[in-house]
Amino acid sequence: MIDWGAFVIVFLAAFLGATVIVSTYALGIRLLTISGRTPIVTPAEFTDAITVISPAEAKAAAKRAAKAAKKSPLTDGQKRAAFVGAWTCFVLSALAVLVGIFLIVPALHRFLGIA
Repeated sequence: MIDWGAFVIVFLAAFLGATVIVSTYALGIRLLTISGRTPIVTPAEFTDAITVISPAEAKAAAKRAAKAAKKSPLTDGQKRAAFVGAWTCFVLSALAVLVGIFLIVPALHRFLGIA
């Protein structure tokens, strides 16, 4: 017999947890960009890559990011606050992941009968 109440509770907890993690991480990326520190990831060379951007394309992306950072209407204090807010969001996202792990591991131990 299926305990539908427990199923709904687990579903809602998983949905809420995923929403919190994704939302805080996305907000952190947005604040990081607003602060003028656009995250640019250099492309990695993979043998099975479908598309790899060239060094010229990477340089152009870095130039566009630097130009956008110069045009920002924010003051230095506002940029600093956005940077702190970004890292706060990243920390909250990581904490949500850790809380999820700490909730899952004891339940997994009970399920498997591990002492």
